[in-house]
Amino acid sequence: MSVSSGDGPARLELPPGYVLRPCRGHEDHGAMAAVRLGCAERDRIDARSVVEGLPTAAEIAEASAELDDPSGNQALVEHDGGVVGYCTIRRWQERDGTWLYLHRGYLLPRHRGRGIGSALLDWAESRIRRLVRQHGTARTAVIGANAMASEQEATALLLDAGYRRVFSLVELELADLRQLPGGRPLPAGVRVGAVDPGSYRAAWGTVVDSYAGAAFTERWPFERFLATADPTCWRAAWDREDMAGVALCSVHRRDATVGEVEELSVRKESRRLGLGRALLRDGLRCLREHGAETARLYTGTANPHRSYDLYESVGFRRRNEHVRYRKPLSV
Repeated sequence: MSVSSGDGPARLELPPGYVLRPCRGHEDHGAMAAVRLGCAERDRIDARSVVEGLPTAAEIAEASAELDDPSGNQALVEHDGGVVGYCTIRRWQERDGTWLYLHRGYLLPRHRGRGIGSALLDWAESRIRRLVRQHGTARTAVIGANAMASEQEATALLLDAGYRRVFSLVELELADLRQLPGGRPLPAGVRVGAVDPGSYRAAWGTVVDSYAGAAFTERWPFERFLATADPTCWRAAWDREDMAGVALCSVHRRDATVGEVEELSVRKESRRLGLGRALLRDGLRCLREHGAETARLYTGTANPHRSYDLYESVGFRRRNEHVRYRKPLSV
């Protein structure tokens, strides 16, 4: 069998009865969502995760539309006429100039152990090598893959294929927004309040600057920040006239009972003054006022600013771990 990989077919071996084919667009999104649901119990997927939960067909369609080539960069596996698995490739540039080509695959549990996952992995790597040649990014490109720590079979597949773990994100949950800890007095001259459009660039700059020197972070242009801006539950701290920190919070689009702390950033010169805690509490209070009952966030396990300690002190508890793997590119 074969499936187009951009500049020619990639020939992969699959057991009899299985077919690998390109994504056909809207008609496949419901089947792709069904695959995700079918993997949930075996892989212990948290449906309410704000990192990677259980997307609807509409959400998969939205994510597919953002790909460079939705058909060429997604492959589906069929068995007896039904979709049993799929793989998606996306890419972005990190702050240090690295081009990350990330693949993510899913396969229904009853079809595992037959070489199907390995075939999807081979397709993804072959497709990525072709894309790298087309884009001329060979000097700075790496192959990446994601798997939750609870996805034991996917983890084993990646490690056996030569991938190495480079970092992980821990997802935390505050189970009851009615129970917020008390606050502490802010330093003189510091105030916390809403973020208006005139402060968007300062808020964006505060977040971007907080990642200076951090590894594996994606470039975040101001235009993309504006495209997704929803300031309803954004809070900022000002030290007199200068923005010192931000908490960018939002209510989940599909489940209004879940709030998310998307970013909590305090400028280097304003840390250790209690601003992070004050911003977090104010953002959580705003989420509660807009109907959220619980809150989620995620942070890197190697975060140098000890944000994990702050979140735990407010009542957040660990729920999931999402692991990023990488493999050197050989074109």
